[in-house]
Amino acid sequence: MREAVRRFLSHDCGPFAQFVKYGAIGVAATAVQFAVFYALASTCLRCLTADDTAVRLLGLPGAEFTGAEPWYASRWFLAGVATAVGFVFANVFCWLMNRAFVFRPGRFRWYIEFGMFFGVAAIATAFALVVQSALIRFMGVMTSAAVVIEVVVSFLLNFFARKFFIFRG
Repeated sequence: MREAVRRFLSHDCGPFAQFVKYGAIGVAATAVQFAVFYALASTCLRCLTADDTAVRLLGLPGAEFTGAEPWYASRWFLAGVATAVGFVFANVFCWLMNRAFVFRPGRFRWYIEFGMFFGVAAIATAFALVVQSALIRFMGVMTSAAVVIEVVVSFLLNFFARKFFIFRG
């Protein structure tokens, strides 16, 4: 059993095990992003309203707003800042875990590898942030729903960019 676990965690596992590890790390990185986002959104950036799903389900502090307060108008921007900070933490975590458990490092120097990995994620997240901000600012979508949509858009863009441009299929 120990040997099977060791082999699964090594770089020498088969493509299915590699895909499972990639997916599990992606889920963990998303959890890191959400944790950082909600830590900031519920404390110093205060961009969660009282009717937000995360406020109700997780017991996070939310603010009562009528929508007329000047602060409420900048909620989309504050949510974007919290998402961007969460993105940095999540992608550093994701790169480190993928390097340690999924992909064999060494094709590029570590800083080039990191730059490519981070660059693709940054472009995907920037596009997804535009979608998130528009949903909050122009459509009045609740912050938590917009963040989930941002993660889905970012995930899809990352997958296709890495598959077709970085790893070539």
